[in-house]
Amino acid sequence: MPRDARGGAPTVREAVFEVMRDLGLTTVFGNPGSTELPFLDRWPEDIRYVLALAEGCAVAMADGYARATGRAAMCNLHSAVGIGHAMGNLFTAFRNQAPLVITVGQQARALLPTNPFLGSTEAANFPRPYVKWSIEPARAADVPAAIAHAHRLAMTRPWGPTLVSIPMDDWAAEARPVIPRVVSQDVAPDPALIAACAEALARAERPVIVVGPEVDQEGAGPALQALAERLRAAVLVAPFACRMGFPEDHPLFQGFLAAAPGAVAQGLSPYDCVLVAGAPVFTFHVAGECPLFEAGTPIFQLTSDPEAAAAAPAGTAILGAMRFALPALAALLPEQAARPAPPPRTPAPLPPPAAPLPAERLFAAIRRAMPAEAIVVEEAPSHRPALQRHLPITRWGGFYTMASGGLGYSLPAAVGVAMGQPGRRVVAIIGDGSMMYSIQAIWSAVQMGLPLTIVVVNNGGYGAMRSFSQVLGVQGAPGIEVEGLDFPALARGMGCPGRRVETEAALEAALAESFATPTPMLLDVIVDRAIPHLYQKAT
Repeated sequence: MPRDARGGAPTVREAVFEVMRDLGLTTVFGNPGSTELPFLDRWPEDIRYVLALAEGCAVAMADGYARATGRAAMCNLHSAVGIGHAMGNLFTAFRNQAPLVITVGQQARALLPTNPFLGSTEAANFPRPYVKWSIEPARAADVPAAIAHAHRLAMTRPWGPTLVSIPMDDWAAEARPVIPRVVSQDVAPDPALIAACAEALARAERPVIVVGPEVDQEGAGPALQALAERLRAAVLVAPFACRMGFPEDHPLFQGFLAAAPGAVAQGLSPYDCVLVAGAPVFTFHVAGECPLFEAGTPIFQLTSDPEAAAAAPAGTAILGAMRFALPALAALLPEQAARPAPPPRTPAPLPPPAAPLPAERLFAAIRRAMPAEAIVVEEAPSHRPALQRHLPITRWGGFYTMASGGLGYSLPAAVGVAMGQPGRRVVAIIGDGSMMYSIQAIWSAVQMGLPLTIVVVNNGGYGAMRSFSQVLGVQGAPGIEVEGLDFPALARGMGCPGRRVETEAALEAALAESFATPTPMLLDVIVDRAIPHLYQKAT
């Protein structure tokens, strides 16, 4: 048991640092306040503290880092107000299945009955239901064990955030020893259900695989690709997949399902057996009927998420890790299906040059210019169909976005991804509306000198709101246009060079400059304001 640096009895603070070292929690993302100072006192040199200038940025940076490394990340927030500021990105982390251990400062225990300043009433309940587990330990001595418990649950599938509220006077209390434990992260699928799924797929004439983020999250992409090739099955990416689903230059890849019931039914209508791997069945954004569920088409779902399995309105759900389920399924299938493979997807035509620049041409330019190993982190939801058509993601681990739809995630997440994948260029593609939710993350990227290219897709407003106004027949809605923002000036104010780009020739030069720059650079690209209908059909 470690002893306090001043020679006294072992303390909670020193015991927590030992737990953190044992668990590999040696990078902490935070935005601290006074209730966290006893934790920060005499900070150890072997643990890195990454300062974010807003609590939401701290959570998203930790999320990006955890997802990029495949390990839990630690986040340090300030009392109730800190959690309140961070709730949007905490909800996103929950939907992203990002394994986070969040510690939150609390007022001193002696003051809690008096409703003190900075006191958090029912601190453990505040973030629920968007944490897997949360606690304010009844005794100071239990804090180190609570953090170990939180880590084990965060890393048990489905991954997700956990939270421990810690009164500020607990850190100096005497500690309890923490006995290291090993807990299995994964569950194997039911062999009988896997056999039933294999039989249905082998019998099908036109099978399709709908892929979600759990596949890439578990490093099971090669197993999924081998299964698709063995089946000669078409592959579609599930609605709102927050990671890469399948190599988009592969001949079996057929595109993306839109997040509307009718569009999903239309997209899956040519197929007679549906395998959903690592995704819900299905995530929708608009209401409507999905005839697929009543048509009797066999639907099999592989997932490690019990809630996603329970929510599916039709088919057979098989709980288990992708790294177990996909090879087990492939082992029961013939080496090569006799059926013909689906024809490759027809490339989307590129619109002609114009002013303002069509977004499609921006994404095509990024594809041509970015390094082969680059990682794309995206939050430009109104332009996502254009991005999907013209910026194909071809490498596993090469794409991240938010599963929740909550804005303000992807810019700080790109900082975390760049930290988690050192040496790889990260391209953050962010809408102008999204950019203002967490622009403070630029400062953190500059402080660490990260290889980050920030592309602001600037259409002068909330493009998704324009699109939904069309969908819903809404006219003249206020609060959609966003004018008068000088993103390069804002970036320069935080030490990041910035360029405003309005022509294709200037874009190519600016992209080349940014990719040659080893530190952050921002490009504010002015694009056409026309926004397509987002959910009409698969793309």
